Amino acid sequence: MLNVQGLQKVKIIASDNLWEPISTSMLLDSALWKVIDVIGAHYPGTHTVRDAQLTQKKLWSSEDFSTLNSDVGAGCWGRILNQNYINGYMTSTIAWNLVASYYEQLPYGRCGLMTAQEPWSGHYVVESPIWVTAHTTQFTQPGWYYLKTVGHLEKGGSYVALTDGFGNLTIIIETMSHKHSTCIRPFLPYYNVSHQLATFTLKGSFSDIPELQVWYTKLAKPLERTLFKQLDSLWLLDSGGRFTLDLQEDEVFTLTTLTTGRKGSHPLPPKSQSFPLSYKDDFNVDYPFFSEPPNFADQTGVFEYYTNIEDKGEHRYTLRQVLNQRPITWTADAANTISIIGDYHWSNLTIQCDVYIETLNRGGVFIAGRVNKGGILIRSARGVFFWIFSNGSFRVTGDLAGWMTYTTGSVEVTAKVWYTLTLIIKVAGKREKTQDS
Repeated sequence: MLNVQGLQKVKIIASDNLWEPISTSMLLDSALWKVIDVIGAHYPGTHTVRDAQLTQKKLWSSEDFSTLNSDVGAGCWGRILNQNYINGYMTSTIAWNLVASYYEQLPYGRCGLMTAQEPWSGHYVVESPIWVTAHTTQFTQPGWYYLKTVGHLEKGGSYVALTDGFGNLTIIIETMSHKHSTCIRPFLPYYNVSHQLATFTLKGSFSDIPELQVWYTKLAKPLERTLFKQLDSLWLLDSGGRFTLDLQEDEVFTLTTLTTGRKGSHPLPPKSQSFPLSYKDDFNVDYPFFSEPPNFADQTGVFEYYTNIEDKGEHRYTLRQVLNQRPITWTADAANTISIIGDYHWSNLTIQCDVYIETLNRGGVFIAGRVNKGGILIRSARGVFFWIFSNGSFRVTGDLAGWMTYTTGSVEVTAKVWYTLTLIIKVAGKREKTQDS
């Protein structure tokens, strides 16, 4: 169907879950085998299965990492970038996610290669996984291919070698220890890495390479930590292509014929700031309609800029929930639409919002504070939720599901009318004990 629609360059990756049953199905179904270009698996733990290899299709780790971008996360990333190919012949590893640009209290906070989660301040942090990535991506490109001489080092760690087929060579070596390279998933069996001398010999068309550029990373205590530093070149003119490296734990080396590598730089980012204590938005801004607004993080449903051309007053520009039916979901989403903004750690706060219910005798709207969960956990979110409905009722609940009800009542509310809701939340202090209490 893609080809019929003129989309011949679009390729299908399947099934972005596990290696099976898709690989087994492809071996049994020639039509299925023909239309799938890549078998992709999520979090494969550096291993594939026999049926996937028998298909002779490209194998990708089509989602991986998802780990806190500390040095342990960088170690995870460095290890799987090498070993996904060594153990499982995967020629692509895709990180989820590239930049952590969502509230840290949501699931998988800081699980990006770098962090930029404060659009109100402009603060960002270039984390160590960025520089571990550079050991591979600065010295290879799509179209390069792995040599057969890849493998594990005798005392732990691994090495891969890639070429562009035109004489260029890149070798990447990692010695990540178990405790400093555990990914969020799957389980990593224990292994040991220790100090070692590793000798390599370049043969064939690579035996005449005179010089290799050397780039180095050490993930360790702050005083010993080194991120993507260029070392002195390795000269091979009189060595017959033979060289020895002194390898310690938690190191990454790149040795390459390419001279284009560089340690990127960036301006000093603005200082980190908490979400503004006072925040107001009337959505009267020059943003494309039907785009999502800054600072809001939709968890269930889709909230977009909207212009009501019939409204000439203060509600001409709004934020509108645009889905009127529940989509097909892959996780435990909530039955009620919700978008989160701000900081959960606020104690006392006042929320005020103008709201509009579009449908008569059906549906409602709520505002909430101190919402403690999001993402795949949003269904069980707790907080203080103030609901009004088009049938003239209201509720205050302690959870998004509405089971924990604090109070209910009736109010003059109808659809297609603007109302201002105000929710004041105060954290009770300790009461002093008296003689009469």
